[in-house]
Amino acid sequence: MPTVAPVRHRAVRAAALIIVALTLISAGLVPAGPAVAAPPTRQLAVTDDPEGGTPALRAELEAASKGYLDAKRALTESVQRQQQLTAQLNTTKAEHAEHTERVEQIADLAYRTGPLRTASVLLDNDSPENLLDRVATLEAVVANEDQALHQLQETQEQITQDSQAVEAEIIEQRKQEALMAKRKEQAEKALTVANEQARAAAAPTNTTQNSTQAAPAPRNADGSWPAETCSVNDPTPADGCITPRTLHALNQAKAAGFTRYVSCFRSGSSGEHPKGRACDFAAQPDGFGGDATGGDRTYGNNLAAFLVDNADQLAVLYVIWYRQIWLPSSGWQSYSGAAGDPSSDHTNHVHLSVY
Repeated sequence: MPTVAPVRHRAVRAAALIIVALTLISAGLVPAGPAVAAPPTRQLAVTDDPEGGTPALRAELEAASKGYLDAKRALTESVQRQQQLTAQLNTTKAEHAEHTERVEQIADLAYRTGPLRTASVLLDNDSPENLLDRVATLEAVVANEDQALHQLQETQEQITQDSQAVEAEIIEQRKQEALMAKRKEQAEKALTVANEQARAAAAPTNTTQNSTQAAPAPRNADGSWPAETCSVNDPTPADGCITPRTLHALNQAKAAGFTRYVSCFRSGSSGEHPKGRACDFAAQPDGFGGDATGGDRTYGNNLAAFLVDNADQLAVLYVIWYRQIWLPSSGWQSYSGAAGDPSSDHTNHVHLSVY
C-alpha cells in the first residue's frame, strides 16, 4: 500500500518530536507553559487590625483601665481627707478636754464658796462702792461660766461632725475599692475570653525593675488627668497628631534611652492610635521586623519595664509586649494576637496606650 510508509514515517517523526520536547521541558530548557506568579504575601484586610485582639476587646480594656485609675485617684483623695479629718478630730477632742476641765473648775469653785447670786450681792454690802464691785464680780463670773459652757458645747458638736465625716470617707473608700475590683474583673474577664486558647501557651513577659524615673505628666488640681484631644503634631514618621500627654510619654521614653524607631498615630484602626493616645516602639533598630530575640528582646523588656514602673507618672492605660499585656489593675496578663504574626502578637514592638 503506497500510503503506509509516509504515514508511518510521519507518526515516527511526531513521536520523536514529542520525546525531544518532553526532554527539554524536564531539563528546564523551555517553559512548560505560561509563567504563574507566586501567591502574594498575605495583606491585612480592611477589617483586620495589626494591633491584635479585637476592637471590642480594646474598648473593654480602655474602659476598664480608665475606670480603675479614676477609682484609684478617688480612693487616694478619700484617704487623704480621712487623715486630715482624723487630725482635726484629735485637735477638737483635746480642746474639748480643756473646756471640760475649765467648766469643772468653775463648778467646783461654786460648790465650795457658793454661787454669787443677785440677792446676796444686793443684801450683803455695806457701801455703794462695795455694791458696785460685787455686781462687777458677779457679771464677770457669769460671763466666764457662759463662755466656758458655750465652748464646751461647740467642741462637742464639732466632734460629732468630724466623726461623721470620717465615717463617710471610710464608706467612700469601700465604694472605690469595690469599683476598682469590678474594673479589674472587667479587664481580666475580657482577656480571658480573648485568650481562651492562647493563655496556657504564653510565657510570662520577662521584665525587670527599671531605675529611671520619668517626670510626671501635668494633672488637674484634684489629681485627675485633664481631658486632651489629638492636638499636637506627631513627631514620629507616622505623620499625624497625638495628645500632649502622649508626647510627654514619648519624650520621657526617649530621655530614658529608648530611641529606636517609634510610630504613634495611625488612622483606620481601632483602639487609641487614631485618637493620638498610643505609640508602638520597635524592638529592632531598623523598625518592625520579625520576632525580637537576643539584645532586641532585652531592649523591649527594658522599655516595657520603664513604662510599667512609671505608669502613674505617664498615665499608662496598658502596655503590650510579647504576647502579654500589663494593666494597672491586674499586672501582666496573656494577650493573643489576631493573626499570629509579630505585629499582632507584639513580639517586634512595645505598645503603649495612655489615658
